[in-house]
Amino acid sequence: MKAESFRLGEETKVKMERYKDINRNEAIRDTIERRMEIEEGLRGGIDKERALKASEDMKRLKSKSSGKWSGVEEIRRWRERY
Repeated sequence: MKAESFRLGEETKVKMERYKDINRNEAIRDTIERRMEIEEGLRGGIDKERALKASEDMKRLKSKSSGKWSGVEEIRRWRERY
């Protein structure tokens, strides 16, 4: 495992001192790993097969619609109702 160093703001350091029972290295490592999973998902590229199927589904659903439905108006109706 490689070591990294980083800087914390004074306020964050003071807050961390309150929670001595938390393994800081583990918490930081977990946070970075979760962030990397998110970034890999966002930057991993597009699955062209799934994108084409989604596009076909949207076209199919659009053809069934009258084109007069408004999402904004629907939300307003729901808000007024409840």
